[in-house]
Parts: sequence; C-alpha cells; structure tokens
Amino acid sequence: MRSLAPPTIAPPFAAYAHGVEVPLGARLVVTSGQLALAPDGTVPEGAEAQASLCFVNCAVILAEAGMTPADVIRINAFVTDRAHMPGYMAARDAWLKGVSRLPASTLVIVSGFTRPEFLVEVEVTAAKL
Repeated sequence: MRSLAPPTIAPPFAAYAHGVEVPLGARLVVTSGQLALAPDGTVPEGAEAQASLCFVNCAVILAEAGMTPADVIRINAFVTDRAHMPGYMAARDAWLKGVSRLPASTLVIVSGFTRPEFLVEVEVTAAKL
C-alpha cells in the first residue's frame, strides 16, 4: 500500500492520508458500521468511549481476517454532533498509534443512529497482500 500526498494540495489537518493506493491482488475486508455496543449490550457514555469501542469492534473483525489496524486503508466515521469530533479523533488517533502508513479518513456529522444513546459509528476498509 502507498499513501498518496500530492504536494499541490493542502496537507491533511489530522492523522490521515489524502489517499491510499492498493496494489492488484490485495485481499480486502470491509466492515459494517460498528456502533458502541459491548458484548453485554451496554453502551458507554461519551463520544471518546463510544469511538474506542467502535474501533475495538473493528479490530476484532479485522483479526478474524488476519489483519490489524496497520492494514486499514480507509476509515468512515459518523458522529451526531460537531462537539463529538474531539473525542472521536482522540480515539481514532489512539487506535492508529504506531501505524506507519495512515489510512484515508472521512468524518461526517449525522442526525442520529438507530438508538438515541449512540453518538458514533465507525466502518473501516482494510487491504493486505
């Protein structure tokens, strides 16, 4: 995989790449959007705690395919309020700590999810040769 960072556009303003090139023959994993639902059915309070659990769930799915956060090429995330961005970004940055090639990333503010207590949803795409 190769990060794409054209010098003719502004650099990313956070921990992500403008694009990631995936070579032919790579295996792909695409997760469904993960909400902050723990195995016991509880939902943590606050955007950072919820985002952290979303990323834990994504990591478990990736592990089943023999992949890790280092294999992620794209993150799509959704929050219910602009005020949740710092908490989400802190969780994302912690999850990507130590990853040398950052994924592309998009964060969208949405009006809500299936249950009102959910503040964050995260989906990832990963690739591995």
